[in-house]
Amino acid sequence: MGISVSHINKSYKKVNALQDISFEVKKGELFGIIGPDGAGKTTLFRILTTLLFADEGTATVAGYDVVSEYKSIRNSVGYMPGKFSLYQDLTIEENLEFFATIFGTTIEENYELIKDIYVQIEPFKDRRAGKLSGGMKQKLALCCALIHKPKVLFLDEPTTGVDPVSRKEFWEMLKRLQLKGITILVSTPYMDEAALCDRIALIQDGEILEIDTPEAIVAHYPKQIYNVSANNMYQLILSLKDYEYNHSVYPFGEFVHYTDSRTEFNPEDLKTFLETKNLSNIHIDKTVATIEDTFMELAK
Repeated sequence: MGISVSHINKSYKKVNALQDISFEVKKGELFGIIGPDGAGKTTLFRILTTLLFADEGTATVAGYDVVSEYKSIRNSVGYMPGKFSLYQDLTIEENLEFFATIFGTTIEENYELIKDIYVQIEPFKDRRAGKLSGGMKQKLALCCALIHKPKVLFLDEPTTGVDPVSRKEFWEMLKRLQLKGITILVSTPYMDEAALCDRIALIQDGEILEIDTPEAIVAHYPKQIYNVSANNMYQLILSLKDYEYNHSVYPFGEFVHYTDSRTEFNPEDLKTFLETKNLSNIHIDKTVATIEDTFMELAK
């Protein structure tokens, strides 16, 4: 069994953290919850790992109800929170042994599951966790979440603050874990990581905007996007927002992504307008939509 969530609502005072959240994750699927900080990702994870009660709705994880069968869930899932939460004064090996003992197992019993990850940090097994780099902390936390061989793995923004090389290695590790039959639910604010999931849910202000494969979500983008550049990025953004036919304008790396509200769009008309704003070296080229473009469109 994977994960089933039906009409979950959760509020903090007057803030709706989650609003009518429903989705299903298949067994063995790598499913992403994609959204910015404050979107409700961590609240959702805490409910599904039985650390928090929902105000309304139901959910099951690995076939167990999150309220009535919470003890079974805690023995069946691995949870890696966004903030490094292991014992910083214990060594790598001591942390791993501690978490194995909690679940009534040993490092040796499930070593095959963590082997590909642990071999990268084993040479430093006597180093205290608080002295590790961000990438090594990440690998240790993942090992501790896996040491009892969970059916479902929850990873809450696992690559935040980690260097690009470690991020790439981490996602490669997740793909290998998926091959072992583990269901993985991962949240991230990084839109580029969404493309690495089997399916994703885009979430904003506690609401799910869309659920589908990354390819299908990008295919739903309704307009042609243009990369626009000029000699002054700040002035370019202001000018495009001042253009009466703009549909959307936002910076995207070295360019500004622009869409037009008209059915027929002539880039030369826009270029002429920008020149009246004292901009030069203007380039307007077609480009393809990304998941970030789709998210920005849905969140408008």
